[in-house]
Amino acid sequence: MTAIEDEEDDMAFAVARTRDEAHLYLELHPCPDCGSVDAPWEHGLAEEHGELVISYAAVCPGCEAEREYLFGLPARDTAAVGWPTFGGPEPSELLDPGQWMDVADQAAAVVPTAPAEAARVLALARAAVDEVIKFVPGGQDAVPDEEFWTPEGRAIRDAEPGRFRLERLMVVRDAYHDLVRDTGAR
Repeated sequence: MTAIEDEEDDMAFAVARTRDEAHLYLELHPCPDCGSVDAPWEHGLAEEHGELVISYAAVCPGCEAEREYLFGLPARDTAAVGWPTFGGPEPSELLDPGQWMDVADQAAAVVPTAPAEAARVLALARAAVDEVIKFVPGGQDAVPDEEFWTPEGRAIRDAEPGRFRLERLMVVRDAYHDLVRDTGAR
């Protein structure tokens, strides 16, 4: 279950801003029992501790473990335009900037040769870098260290902290954009 507990034991569920963001989160969190990432996720609205949430539930096909993740609802509807659409202007509550950078790196490392498939993978890489940029506060030139809340995200930042400078992020994002355009795919 994905939830953040505060000091008063109230539950505050991390918000899944869009379906694409929730699905990416689920892909990045394999079954803890067998490691399978495949699951026939069913989703819908549910009530948990008096709060309306989005529930994703599945039975793992690898080991039959029951899995469920609960996400908070976004404050506003994020109109999906194109693919992928991870959220609005606010930073993610599900993935930290290091995890988003890892998504971009993994996508860019396996770009297929077919133009339409290449454009799709590069669009994912570009969108993931856009998500990292959302963690840079206005008037600052880099993602602050406190924004890296997962061990995976901190490890990626620690390996090369300069990658999280705004100027560099924008160059990388623009390069992915140009590569998508150069594939000739839409």
